[in-house]
Amino acid sequence: MKIFNTLTRKKEEFVPVQEGKVGMYVCGPTVYNYIHIGNARPMIVFDTVRRYLEYKGYDVNYVSNFTDVDDKIIKKANEEGVDASVISERFIEECKKDMEGLNVKPATKHPKATEEINGMIQMIQTLIEKGHAYPVDGTVYFKTRSFEEYGKLSKKNIDDLEAGHRDIKVRGEDGKEDPLDFVLWKPKKEGEPAWKSPWGEGRPGWHIECSEMSKKYIGDTIDIHAGGEDLIFPHHENEIAQSEACNDEPFAKYWMHNAFLNIDGEKMSKSAGNFFTVREISEKYSLQVIRFFMLSAHYRSPLNFSDTLVESSKNGLERILTAIENVRDAVQSKEEGILTEEDCGNLEKVEALVKKYEAAMEDDFNTADAIAAIFEMVKLANITVKDGSKEYAERLLKTLEQLCDVLGIITEKEEELLDADVEALIQERQDARKAKNFARADEIRDQLAAQGIILKDTREGVKWTRA
Repeated sequence: MKIFNTLTRKKEEFVPVQEGKVGMYVCGPTVYNYIHIGNARPMIVFDTVRRYLEYKGYDVNYVSNFTDVDDKIIKKANEEGVDASVISERFIEECKKDMEGLNVKPATKHPKATEEINGMIQMIQTLIEKGHAYPVDGTVYFKTRSFEEYGKLSKKNIDDLEAGHRDIKVRGEDGKEDPLDFVLWKPKKEGEPAWKSPWGEGRPGWHIECSEMSKKYIGDTIDIHAGGEDLIFPHHENEIAQSEACNDEPFAKYWMHNAFLNIDGEKMSKSAGNFFTVREISEKYSLQVIRFFMLSAHYRSPLNFSDTLVESSKNGLERILTAIENVRDAVQSKEEGILTEEDCGNLEKVEALVKKYEAAMEDDFNTADAIAAIFEMVKLANITVKDGSKEYAERLLKTLEQLCDVLGIITEKEEELLDADVEALIQERQDARKAKNFARADEIRDQLAAQGIILKDTREGVKWTRA
């Protein structure tokens, strides 16, 4: 199995630290709002990597954090006049709902930054003791030049980085010894959550969070560290520096980064008006379609999100699910019987396609080619299952279900709601809103959206359409 390692910029044979076990850390979202469609790509991609590793028999310890203390969370909390924890807990739950809709398996552990502060303080103290960090007036900085290999992940030259900072900061400003030094601990500000530390009340910098949580729940050396390519610098570069300076061990053996998601050929941004949350997208498309779409391109290739491409994925997924349903019907309707010679020949073709699928996945998790192998198997099923034996249909069904499961594709078709059922749920939602039971109203809307029912509140009442 080969993985493209961002650290070396080449594909490398995967050899875990401990035979048969994989420690995998994926940077999770900052929970101040609903997750956007760009957040969904790494969630889906690395969930699929995990699923394939488990399919190959590895015991995977999959850790993905929630950053639940951050400037954006604090800002939203102050706007609403609530504690920051109210905001973070609300959107952690909403994130989990979206992940469930995308069929992303829960992590082995979902640590929250605010619950791991003591470990971060200990790591910062160790860095100070080793001469890699220094406190100044309640702030603790990492001494970037003390880590000789700084820049090895992003391939940035430290002297070039300093030149870029020269016109912004001069030596000694803000108490920094060097403009490239970054914050490990920041002092308390009015209206912000804070924790006690040897340097005064305050809170951790962003980068130290992942270093501490990965160390605690996986160990000093992670097999695979993953995230979006926007995290390579400075987040992952800083993680390497502080972790290796603290632990004197390699931080991660393999670094995996997914490319950006664009919307209709443009970078997603609120200012461009093309910023969409997963929740908003779910009102138009089944999240299973979105997952299938995300896996239709190699994870290191930029992916363009457009209605045309998503519709194409919707049709492709429908082809797969219809074929599997037909095989399932054949299993139910056929009489018991032995495999024929023709069945055996077809099963050899099935096995060859399984090998093709595995070869694609073991070549840096090429899900696009793996899906192509499934389509070939679907074509074979459509031609052969009618005249094949029950045992042939059973084996074919088991194989299709297993390969789809690795990609996180749910093979049972969602039952379509009858119009009367939709109208009844809409009425229940209206009643809930009148009773100010907004939680139930939102729940019904989400339930309908998950089944492809789009609601539009108008002056004339609620209008609905099928996606």
